[in-house]
Amino acid sequence: MLEDSGHNSNFLRGLFAKAVEVADPMRVLEAHLPPRSEGRVIVVGAGKASARMAEAVEARWGPCEGLVITRYGYARPCAGIEIVEAAHPVPDEAGVEATARLVALLDGLGENDFVLALISGGASSLLVAPVQGVGLADKRAFNAALLASGAPISVMNALRKRLSRVKGGHMAAAAYPARMRALIVSDVPGDDPSIIGSGPTVGDNAPGLDITGLLESFPLELPARVREALLNAPGPVPADDVRLSRVENVIVAAPARSLAAAADLARAMGCEARLLGDDIEGEARDVARHQAALALEIQRDMKPGDRPVLLLSGGELTVTRRGGGTGGPNAEFCLALAIALDGAVGIEALSCDTDGVDGAAEVAGAVIGPDTLGRARAVGLDPRAELDDNNAHTFFAAVGGQVVTGPTLTNVNDFRAVLILGRTA
Repeated sequence: MLEDSGHNSNFLRGLFAKAVEVADPMRVLEAHLPPRSEGRVIVVGAGKASARMAEAVEARWGPCEGLVITRYGYARPCAGIEIVEAAHPVPDEAGVEATARLVALLDGLGENDFVLALISGGASSLLVAPVQGVGLADKRAFNAALLASGAPISVMNALRKRLSRVKGGHMAAAAYPARMRALIVSDVPGDDPSIIGSGPTVGDNAPGLDITGLLESFPLELPARVREALLNAPGPVPADDVRLSRVENVIVAAPARSLAAAADLARAMGCEARLLGDDIEGEARDVARHQAALALEIQRDMKPGDRPVLLLSGGELTVTRRGGGTGGPNAEFCLALAIALDGAVGIEALSCDTDGVDGAAEVAGAVIGPDTLGRARAVGLDPRAELDDNNAHTFFAAVGGQVVTGPTLTNVNDFRAVLILGRTA
């Protein structure tokens, strides 16, 4: 039962839990698994959902030969597939070593062999095989600079491909002439498999990138050798390359499906659910101001007795880091939304990343209500100053608005829900 105001965080958290649940690889992977091949079968993969995907594979096929790389804390028990944990979002030596071993598994396969690739968001940082002249320290600095630049995920992953010997179709090319089926959990707007995890199983025939223009558009401070590599590296495997002719890429979970499940649940509980899109991008604080204005407009038009309205959206927001605080795009969205709503009675919201990690913090996101700003001021916090310092996680830790899930074992991007209650009289 929805309350008048200020008491609906459990409802919003329940919608988020539903969005995560329907993207669980243990629920969705089996329908996309072919019968196990009679010949040699190798399972490889990377991403925050990859270990759970491997667990789902072995639940159907039994023990398999293979290796997948996942984020620290995201391992799952497997009988045959080796699970290796590495750093995310900034890569480490464990990722370098695991990637080399993964690629070695694909070496020398024949046309009667079969490779099952398990790819999800996070693979961009977990698959680490830099091009010649670029070392791990360079990759770490490069990833950190990208994360602070405010660049959308499509730009970040396009640049990551330029510096990699495994992304942009190179992992699939290494398995040729074996057959490959890639099962992919999407965490990007539009579900483009060439962007998800920087597309290790997907070629790219897009026109040449204007690397110089991209580097000028976003504040990336990079060593000269990294800039040179970005400009001169061969880049992704062409989509029509014969080495990709035996690859099939299949999306098994996507943001739109999770939003639809949350909308169905909300409607069953008496809400009017409105989907704003699963592909929203932009600065978190800018999107927050837009959604606050929309929510206030909707509320002004509501009549006494009208059903609550729920605004649902997905996509991947960005933060251009200007301050020195601890935050992430979902928490920053909530903080900016609370400021824009200015305590409006009857409007509450939640924004979380479905992988359970918002930015680099072990926090999924945050929830706000009409009392959020008041609680902040009661503990001596200036909400606008905290936003200016990109300090949203610290802010919500102080006011009790954090959403902490731990590893969700999936990753279908951001989930935002804004609940609008009408007037009672």
